[in-house]
Amino acid sequence: MTKHIFYSILFLSILLLTFSCGDDDATPKHTAFDYHAHIHSPSTVDKHVGDTIHIHTDFSSMTGETVHHVKVRIYNVADNTEIYNQPNEAHVHESDGMHDFHDDFILSATNGVEAHTDWILEAKVWGHEVEEGEVVETIQFHVHPE
Repeated sequence: MTKHIFYSILFLSILLLTFSCGDDDATPKHTAFDYHAHIHSPSTVDKHVGDTIHIHTDFSSMTGETVHHVKVRIYNVADNTEIYNQPNEAHVHESDGMHDFHDDFILSATNGVEAHTDWILEAKVWGHEVEEGEVVETIQFHVHPE
């Protein structure tokens, strides 16, 4: 009889351990990216058609996680017409948790800029998946005629 009790307890113990140690990979892991996007330039000061603006934006993870994707764009406040969208490949994968973006853009009719118009420069950073940890910063500026 003791032998049957021993094997029963052993069997139940193994069964209990098997079902209590579920698949850890089935639990989604949430990474705390704590992303930031900081627009250094241009400023919100009014501009003129023909001006060249320097775009300088820092993207970072305050927790040191990889900066996976970034996007900088300029669009019309009134109708959302986009005149600038860079970098061409949003996936930058900066494993040190920081990405610096610099570019120059001419506010010209050739580039779709109209005078007497308000524009928004948007800087966006996100994780590996779309909208994962997404952070967006914007500034608005007005463009006058030459």
